[in-house]
Amino acid sequence: MMDAAHIIENEKVQVVNVNNGERLETYVIRGKRGSGVCCLNGPAARKGAVGDIVVVISYALMDFEEARQFKPWLLFPKEGNKV
Repeated sequence: MMDAAHIIENEKVQVVNVNNGERLETYVIRGKRGSGVCCLNGPAARKGAVGDIVVVISYALMDFEEARQFKPWLLFPKEGNKV
């Protein structure tokens, strides 16, 4: 999923839990490739439960003209977090 979303390890992201409304900022830790596992670790783990739907948001800084042309990457994983 990280490759498909153009997110890199240690990148700062915002996580929004659709099930309970929680929002938090954290960083990305790479898991086992192809496992489909997306989990919250440490204190962030208290902000969600297995099976919750989450939105992971990554931001970028760019100049105005580049931003006007930019098209974001949107992923809508299937069962088992497969893209």
